[in-house]
Amino acid sequence: MVDIRAKISLTGGSDFWHTPAVTAADLPELMWTDGPHGVRKQSGSSDHVGINASEPATCFPPAVGLASSWDTELVEQVGVALGEECRALGVGVLLGPGLNIKRSPLCGRNFEYFAEDPLVAGELAAALVSGVQSQGIGTSVKHFAANNQETDRMRRDSQVDERTLREIYLRGFGKVVRKAKPWTVMCSYNKVNGTYASENHWLLTEVLRDEWGFDGVVVSDWGAVWSRVRALRAGLDLEMPANAAHEKEVRQALDAGEIDAGTIEQAYDRVEAVVRRAQASLAGAPEDFDVDGHHALARRMAEQCVVLLSNDGVLPLARETRVAVVGEFARTPRYQGAGSSRVNPTRLDNALDAISALVGHEVPFAPGFVTAAGQELADDAHERAVAVARDADVVLAFLGLGESHESEGYDRNNADLPAEQLALLEDILAVNPNVVVVLSNGASVLLPFADRVRAIVEGWLLGQAGGAVLADVVYGVVNPSGKITETIPRRLADVPSSLHFPGDVSGVRYGEGLFVGYRGYDASGIEPAFPFGHGLSYTTFGYSDLALATTDAGLAVSLTVTNTGGRSGREVVQVYVSVPGSAVVRVPRELKGFASVALEPGASARVEIAISSDDLAYWSVRDHAWVVEGGEYLVEVGASSRDLRLSGTVAVAGNEPSRPLALDSTVAEAMRVPAFAEIISGLAGAVFGEDPDLIRMMESIPLAALAGFGGQSLDEVQAMLDQVNATRSGGA
Repeated sequence: MVDIRAKISLTGGSDFWHTPAVTAADLPELMWTDGPHGVRKQSGSSDHVGINASEPATCFPPAVGLASSWDTELVEQVGVALGEECRALGVGVLLGPGLNIKRSPLCGRNFEYFAEDPLVAGELAAALVSGVQSQGIGTSVKHFAANNQETDRMRRDSQVDERTLREIYLRGFGKVVRKAKPWTVMCSYNKVNGTYASENHWLLTEVLRDEWGFDGVVVSDWGAVWSRVRALRAGLDLEMPANAAHEKEVRQALDAGEIDAGTIEQAYDRVEAVVRRAQASLAGAPEDFDVDGHHALARRMAEQCVVLLSNDGVLPLARETRVAVVGEFARTPRYQGAGSSRVNPTRLDNALDAISALVGHEVPFAPGFVTAAGQELADDAHERAVAVARDADVVLAFLGLGESHESEGYDRNNADLPAEQLALLEDILAVNPNVVVVLSNGASVLLPFADRVRAIVEGWLLGQAGGAVLADVVYGVVNPSGKITETIPRRLADVPSSLHFPGDVSGVRYGEGLFVGYRGYDASGIEPAFPFGHGLSYTTFGYSDLALATTDAGLAVSLTVTNTGGRSGREVVQVYVSVPGSAVVRVPRELKGFASVALEPGASARVEIAISSDDLAYWSVRDHAWVVEGGEYLVEVGASSRDLRLSGTVAVAGNEPSRPLALDSTVAEAMRVPAFAEIISGLAGAVFGEDPDLIRMMESIPLAALAGFGGQSLDEVQAMLDQVNATRSGGA
């Protein structure tokens, strides 16, 4: 039997990466380590900001790349490979994926998150979790919750209204918990509406466990616990890394009766269960993994992630085209983010070598600028790049953000590309207008040159095989099919959160509410540089024959997609839903479903997309519950949030609760109850007569106030309400 004091030890790490062994329970230690796009196992000195070296592992595309694929099946395969590598490296829990919402392009850690939309973020994260855990390795979905910036991230208060928190910032987490059942969830550093996430009972227990049914371990982000006693009482199970002072605090609190043994035992049981599950998988695990096979998978994944933002027909290039390559990113790729997710790749492809291999000779190249500290740059590097560009038929300009520009731990100051890169591009355009820009960046950047270059290829961060993939896309070996999951703005001021991000010492107010990302752009009528869901192809697709139907589970959407171009390609079909005339505040449209389809030239396929009732529901603040509003729903289907090809309406039966009328109910609410309409009409008529403007004005008046106007006592009105409420069958 394990003594309660020994059980306390399992509520904290034994060191930076391990949970402690419990000898009395024959429980071994277990290694937890960073992900989420590769296994960062540190065998020497440990850190959580990516400074020290780690063992070689496959660096798959980070979430910013994975998301642009919209390909849950391939993302799940990546998860399987990650699980296999964890087993080979002796890692029991991989820390990831991250699915915080991209509220602002300035968030320094956006490369580790999927989208500005909770549906696509939740679906892709669930796929990754399912893949990893299919190998008997745990995941840690993070950072729970409302962790949408790096500025002052360890203490800033995220101040979010109830409906926005539920519909935007928690919804993706709930989808992953219910759909993929992650072994662990990692709480964030920040406060959520005044309470640190690690001590937030509402968040960790009432929502995560009681509502969503989570039965795994809640682990802290590294260093996120201020008091292990308060955290355990709130629902945290494991503090990482080790903190001897906090363990002593728990022992003292137990002696003083400030924490009960049952709370400690519950946390111990949860951690023990995860350790035993992982150890069962690690027992007899192979000592290596398929390095070549996983690199090939990383390449297939990267092929789905590249987004062709613009193209006037210059791409794909013919191999005989005389090209010049400018930009250090072509030779020294930026393929992953900086900080705790930095992976030591098993190999690394670069675009410059791949381009030379494709055309059969070495292509002219000039670095033009440096991308990281320690790189050398000749004094005349700028002039050399312009000279190389002058003599080419087409210039491939590899631009982007280096690690110093975006990283865990700090946010970006602006959304611009580095000034030296923009200046170089201007000088190249002055001598050669045939420029194709190829980007490497972990979050959207402003593109003031978009209408002056021939094409823009958004490579995001593509992992260790991404360099070769960029070459394949430019030359048409791969037909790009990625779609962006974050709106690219024309100006930083257009971003809905720009007035509130990143807040100050008093907190960060999520003042844009529901209107995050494309929701805000659509509501305000602002034209972005490139809208959410956008991505071009070297072929074209036609949409036809939309059919809509209600089902017991929600909505069934089907349509025919035809490849109307001359190349094989893949299309990502997106379904957006709105509720015209809704009784609650709504954004113009929301993504509610998506699917991808690969087609040969001239081929057609019927695409079916199911939308669950859960995804149709809004959070009713009045009822503190998810509610599906009854009425006519507008369903729009297209290739982006602004490229909507088909539309139709469908009647949806709501599940609004029957709300009894009360003295603070308005006249308009009372009028919707047939049994009370006649009574209220007579009362209102006596006060306001038949004037339609006065009648319209009275609709917002509470019944208590109307009674006063009409000479009725509150007791008399309440008696009428009691009678109607007792017999009514409909809702107000």
